[in-house]
Amino acid sequence: MPSHLSADRPAAQPPGGGSVDALISQTRRLKGDVHAVRRDAQDDGSDPQGRWQRALYDLALHQLNDLDEHLAQLREGPPAPAVVESAPATGTAPTAPRRDSLLSRVGSAEWNLLTDEASWSGELYQILGRDPAAPPLTLDELPSLVLDEDRPKLTSMVTDCLVDAKPIDGEFRVLRPDGAVRTVHMMGEPVLDADGSTASMWAVLRDVSELRRSQRVVSETRDSLQHHQHRAQTEHRLAVELQEAVLPPWRGSLRLPQRSPETLDLAARYLPSSTSAMIGGDWYDALELADGDMLLSVGDLTGHGVAVTSGMATLLGAVRGMAMAGTQPGQLLSWLNQLLDATVQPALGSAICCRYRPETRTLAWAQAGHPAPLLFRDGTGRRLSAPDGVLLGATSGASYEQAEEPLEAGDLLVLHTDGLMPGHDSMAAVNLLLHLAPRFDEARTAQDCVRMVVEECGGTEREDDACVLIAKVTG
Repeated sequence: MPSHLSADRPAAQPPGGGSVDALISQTRRLKGDVHAVRRDAQDDGSDPQGRWQRALYDLALHQLNDLDEHLAQLREGPPAPAVVESAPATGTAPTAPRRDSLLSRVGSAEWNLLTDEASWSGELYQILGRDPAAPPLTLDELPSLVLDEDRPKLTSMVTDCLVDAKPIDGEFRVLRPDGAVRTVHMMGEPVLDADGSTASMWAVLRDVSELRRSQRVVSETRDSLQHHQHRAQTEHRLAVELQEAVLPPWRGSLRLPQRSPETLDLAARYLPSSTSAMIGGDWYDALELADGDMLLSVGDLTGHGVAVTSGMATLLGAVRGMAMAGTQPGQLLSWLNQLLDATVQPALGSAICCRYRPETRTLAWAQAGHPAPLLFRDGTGRRLSAPDGVLLGATSGASYEQAEEPLEAGDLLVLHTDGLMPGHDSMAAVNLLLHLAPRFDEARTAQDCVRMVVEECGGTEREDDACVLIAKVTG
């Protein structure tokens, strides 16, 4: 075959074998490294980011395999030419390389414009699915293999090459006799005669179907990942907005009752997870009831996201409504359990519900699988003995016992969810809070106590979000 640039230009000399061997060694080491990373990457196919990463690994390995075989071919030198001329039609068929090897995906051709002869390599026959004994197609016949929508592109590339001596570099799809559609990348240039006229055209054609398939997978998984991230961001925003709309509107401290001498100084804080951007189902609430009692509650609905935040809003609304209607804590949790058990999407939750009566300084409370309140008095703290109560949604028709605790002026009551400490270690959270008893005793307000809790727990690596509600008896 004439030189790729011009018939009167000498062919470039191949690089030395040593330098090629070094490149081959580097390529194979890199392949091994990519294989190792690909193997160690844990992915069960459910994570969009994992699917995108796996597709990129596969594409990189595909291209490294091609590079390895290209370099091996360069080291071994060109194979012996095997040409079938367009006339006569009979002759020895070119030898086809091993199927699925790199050489089977790269073929060459030359079309002589003076004699109207064509020569194809055996690899090109295999790429196009043609019978090796058949004569090669001329430039006029080649478009018959190309899909209709790609023919204008091929015709334009060939015309520009023959008329304006522009190099060919483009892709088109061919329909093989077996019905398979392959994507072919064609590179070529005109071969000029002595007077500068185009005498022939050479081309190298490569089957890039698998490469393009891998690239499509990367693109599709990237699009899926971006869609997943956008949806996650949208859900996070909705969950935050819903949470802000549902949780008590007061920030900082609250004193109840608001229109008579205060009896409780309240402060609360929501602590987001430090390892996840997802919003959970933790809540806290304080509400002055119609009969003068005060509702204090915290809870946690399992899970994260908009659905969980929506479920939390439903539960909190039910708690407020039943408490306002005079329902006592034990009965309230029983009905709340029935509500959760009847939802379309089953879920589990924990909660603590307290009803404080200022006239007698009595705290009536019940719990559903939730950490008991902590009571601090005179610089020491203790955990209240919890009445029986299972998780909400765990058992149909469950009943919840109710306990009462007398309080005194100056007492401090701490309610919290179990995500304060890493690993949902409720005992670690209780011990940490009890350790703060001397500092709580010196604090002037409930808000000061909440700040202390945040200082101790705010920097921990919590896997889940958490809430803390502190009530100080002032009268």
